[in-house]
Amino acid sequence: MSENGVRVALRTIGFTKEQITPHGFRAMFSTIANEHGWNRDVIERQLAHVEGNSVRGAYNHAEYMPERVRLMQWWADYLDELAK
Repeated sequence: MSENGVRVALRTIGFTKEQITPHGFRAMFSTIANEHGWNRDVIERQLAHVEGNSVRGAYNHAEYMPERVRLMQWWADYLDELAK
């Protein structure tokens, strides 16, 4: 799904650009996950970010799948609690 598709969906359900943007969801997820102590490498890989350090990036090809699954389940549970 493109960022434009998410943007159109947000506007269609009534959110303004001042309230939230597609990138805002990504920033919110990253901030909250980091604040809750999740491994930054796992968070960055989940967001499909590339390692900024070229040497480290050349050697670290880990996908962190088990941790990413746990992270996303935690995120879903976190959002469910907020909705209550």
